[in-house]
Amino acid sequence: MMEWKRLLTPQRLGKQAPEDLQLDRTCFQKDCDRIVFSSPFRRLKDKTQVYSLSKNDYIRTRLIHSLEVSCVGRSLGRIVGYEVVKRHQLEKYELSGSDFGDIVSAACLAHDIGNPPFGHSGEDSIRQGFASWYSGASTLKDCLNTQQKSDFDLFEGNAQGFRILTNIEMHHRHGGMQLTCPTLAAFTKYPRESSIPVNILNNYTGCSAKKYGFFQAEKELFNEVAQNLGLIRHPLNSYNSVHWWARHPLAFLVEAADDICYSIIDVEDGYRMGYISFQETRALLSDIALINIDEQEFSEAEKVKRLRGKCINNLIQEAAYNFLAREEDILAGTFDQNLLLFSKYALQLENISKTITKKVFLHPDIIGMRIAGYEVLGKLFSDFVDAALCTSKKGELIALMLPEKYRPLEHEDVYHRILRVTDYIAGMSDSYATSLFQKFSGISL
Repeated sequence: MMEWKRLLTPQRLGKQAPEDLQLDRTCFQKDCDRIVFSSPFRRLKDKTQVYSLSKNDYIRTRLIHSLEVSCVGRSLGRIVGYEVVKRHQLEKYELSGSDFGDIVSAACLAHDIGNPPFGHSGEDSIRQGFASWYSGASTLKDCLNTQQKSDFDLFEGNAQGFRILTNIEMHHRHGGMQLTCPTLAAFTKYPRESSIPVNILNNYTGCSAKKYGFFQAEKELFNEVAQNLGLIRHPLNSYNSVHWWARHPLAFLVEAADDICYSIIDVEDGYRMGYISFQETRALLSDIALINIDEQEFSEAEKVKRLRGKCINNLIQEAAYNFLAREEDILAGTFDQNLLLFSKYALQLENISKTITKKVFLHPDIIGMRIAGYEVLGKLFSDFVDAALCTSKKGELIALMLPEKYRPLEHEDVYHRILRVTDYIAGMSDSYATSLFQKFSGISL
């Protein structure tokens, strides 16, 4: 059974000595500040949420989405936190409900920080770029072991995010940004490595195994986080044969905050972009908002805003209730489902998901941009891998285009050289990646 006192330790990854306490800022509030002031966080302003390179300045980018998720996460954390503190008398350890809110808020701020340009199609294009390179590589591909190859076959923005927080930013010191262990664990919704054998997964349907949360390069850093917090090794992780843990409890709230925001806000953005009519928008949101918006003095856009706000509030209350009702199982590591699946609004959320997929994600404008993302990142990955491995004359020239931070070191193996390429590409904004693609293709000189 995991223990709240240990799960909320102020221990920072990479630091041995306890932090000097400040009355004006807690260690978890400092985590929020470190993330907000980081370069990868700022670059989210020009990364796709749904609508890439949109000319409509109302539509959310990854940056705005992350800020909104953080607000929802803070509320969720505090609602849960004040009840948990009361249940377990945690005030005697100088813990408060606001600490829960600050941890969840910080993790939510960072939850998309590792996503490459062009959204999820960016992840797919990096995977396909690697597969294309690997199929054509002759001797170099033997330099990757099964676990390392799996990191690129299944390239994951969540793992890239953990790498940014713990290794890339402030890379000269152990633990990178040296965030607190609770924030890093709450951030890691998928606390496992990429290469879990099929016989161990064994058709496991828990939500924490859908993806993976750290690369081979950072698995020992997550192990350090897990040890500090007393996370439970996953029940299917027999004999500690793989790196796989049960979630930190607050990761469920981070997931819920993200799901609440993109479910409801995708409807609002779809309406603002003209993909969903006002009548359909109202029908999708009204059964969750449970308010009457027939007042004549409000415009359609204002009515949608009111529906969106009330929907988010009601879903926050639902997610908090479901967490508290399952707290014991969560602490035991036996609960592993999305909290909103147990919401009384689950059917409405499923209907929203189907509608958004049909009316927005499969709209020709969005599909066209996703296809462009494949072309852009696929070419950049191929070119920069050639550069990192010096496999051609062109590659030698492109290597000179790499910022010094991403240039391979002489002693580095193939795995870490390719990681530097994914670090560079995943860190690009949509606009920068497009511009670089045009330059390399001779379209823009």
